[in-house]
Order: sequence, then structure tokens, then C-alpha cells
Amino acid sequence: MAPVATASATATAGRPPADSPGAGGTSQARPQRHAAGRGGSRAKNEATAEAKAKPRDAFFDNAKYLAIVLVAMGHSWEPLRDGSRTAAALYITVYAFHMPAFIIISGYFSRSFDMRKDRLQRLITGVAVPYILFEVAYTLFKRWADDDPGYPISLTDPWYLTWFLAALFIWRLTTPLWKIVRWPVPLALSIAVLASVSPNIGDDLDLQRVLQFLPFFVIGLSLRPEHFRLVRRKKARILAVPVFAAALVFAYWAAPRMNAAWFYHRDAAQELAAPWWSGAVMTLAMFGCSLVLVACFFAWIPGRTMWCTALGAGTLYGYLLHGFLAKGSRFWNWYDNPWMHTPWGAVLLTLIAGTVITLLCTPPVQRMFRWAMEPKMTWAFQKDPVGMARSRN
Repeated sequence: MAPVATASATATAGRPPADSPGAGGTSQARPQRHAAGRGGSRAKNEATAEAKAKPRDAFFDNAKYLAIVLVAMGHSWEPLRDGSRTAAALYITVYAFHMPAFIIISGYFSRSFDMRKDRLQRLITGVAVPYILFEVAYTLFKRWADDDPGYPISLTDPWYLTWFLAALFIWRLTTPLWKIVRWPVPLALSIAVLASVSPNIGDDLDLQRVLQFLPFFVIGLSLRPEHFRLVRRKKARILAVPVFAAALVFAYWAAPRMNAAWFYHRDAAQELAAPWWSGAVMTLAMFGCSLVLVACFFAWIPGRTMWCTALGAGTLYGYLLHGFLAKGSRFWNWYDNPWMHTPWGAVLLTLIAGTVITLLCTPPVQRMFRWAMEPKMTWAFQKDPVGMARSRN
């Protein structure tokens, strides 16, 4: 299943953001000046001072929160699709834009990433370490809950939601490359098209998803604040209404005719029993549709601070933790109850999913699991001798 999320986020909206994403979004690290000759400690002090001086942008925190709510709702609708065309249509519509929206935000806040020591450390502690911990945790959970004690632990084959952390790690490491090429988005889109027609890529680190979702990350790297202001104009908000309505109508028509696995971007066309050329066609068509729906989604996001704004800093927590409930509901056959497949049952499941993911993004949950999501791990990294010498002087 395609999930949603991103790497480590901060506990409250007022706390300086880390250089990593938030589950469903990303951290809001600002580009920082790095003068040649300055030591690592001074650079860190400047970065911290700059982060404190610039508050988090409520628009992006609101967007991440609302996107992660849609992720949880989408997971709750998955078992309902076979018996409800409406549920299938909603599922398809949400899956067309919720991951691209998260990935675009992740790319946007990765613009300042370079190979500087402190940023590499945050990439490791905020993305790589949570990936390892939750890959192991999910595997142990499956062994217990699914009565499958032999299920192997594999750090090269992401299980369920952890694929996004592996992808983000790879995307962010390639950021300097996308900054120097002349046509980054067409190049990334060409790579995605080639991946969609290459069934021999394999499952290591979910490389198909890494490559097929890559254009959205590169678009995020290419965006500027004025681009987001463009889609948030009143005219854009009005146009988004008929566009989303048309998307829902099309999804209702396509639900019984289309394989929803196309939206996961985890398989080549041949693996979906389709001719090879359809991979290129579907990749380009879905890329365009996803961009339009993402723009409509952003058009409706409030830019002011709201009750849910602080929760945008905890979307990684909600993303990774809700996976245990989402999978557990299948392992424990919660959906076997016929009432769950009635309209009222579907509505109740949707409300429960939204409530649970909201609670999992709250500051108390963030404090409880910060050791796994945002470990400091100062013991694991060498101290900067230049910075230490400067601090002594």
C-alpha cells in the first residue's frame, strides 16, 4: 500500500524545525548561508538562531495535517472498495494526490539540503534511524499479530509504510544533483517513465516507488513561495471545486474498470498485466492529473494558524504509528463484521480514522516517541574539532 509521511518533525509549531520531513510532510528547514571557513559549531548556532527567528509557516503545517488525515481515511476505505463503488471512487481520488502532495512539500523543504555535516546528521537521525526502527517494529508486529513467526526482517525490502522513509533518504541525498542540471523536472519524469516499463528493477528499497514518485520531489525542489501563493488565490479556490467534482465523477466511472495499483507506483506496467507502453502513458497521464489535484488541494488549505496547525509538526508520528492499527484491523478481521460495509459503518470508520490519526499527531504522543522519531544520537557522531577550537576561543 502506498502510505504517506516523511521524516522527523518538531513537537510544537513554535519549536525550530529540523531539516527533515514530517509524515506526511517535511520539516520546514530554511535555506541558510554558510560562509567558507566557518566551523560546524558556528554553522549550527547560526542555523538554530535563524530557525528561532523564523516561525513555522502555518500553511504547510495545515497542509501536512490534512494530508495525513486523508492518508488514514484512505487506509480505512481500502477493505470497503469491493462492496462499495463510492468508497472505491473516494479511495482512487485521494490516492491520486495525497502522496504527491506530501512529496512535493518534502522536496520544497529539501531545497537547502547539501552535504554539510549537521544536515547529514539530521538526515540520518530523522530518516534513516526511524526507518530501521520501524521496519523492525512492523516486522515483529506482523509476526505476532498475523501469527507468522517466520516472517523475515529485511532492511532492504520496506514493509508497508516504511518505504517512504527509504525513498526520502535517497531523494534527499540526490538533491545537489537536481540543483545543477538544466531541466530537472523533465529528467526526473523521463526516469519515472523508464521505471514504469522496466519490470526487472526489483524490490530492493522499493526502487520502483522511489523512481516513479521522483518527479514530485524534484518539482518541490523547483518551487518557490510565489508558486504556492499563485494556487491560493480566490480564483484558484473557486476553480478547484468543479475540478474536484469532475475528478470524483471520473473516479466513480473508473473504479470498476481501473486497477487501483497504478496509484501505488510500485510496479511496472508488465507486472500489472498491461502492455509495456501503457506504463509510459499512465505515468504521464497520472502525473498531470496528480499535479492538478495537488494544486486544488493546496488552494483549499488555510494559511492562518488554527487548532490543527501544531499537529502538522507531528505528522511523521501519526503516519508511522497508525500503521499498526491499519494492519492490525486486517490481521484481527475487524472488517468481517457486515455492519462495517454499510453506509453508516463506512462513515463511522472514516470518523474513527480521522480521530485516531489526529490523536497520534499530538504533542504528548510526540514526546513519548521522540526517542524513535527524532533521536539526537550525539554519541554516534564525531565532534567538529574546528568548532570546538572556536568555542574555546
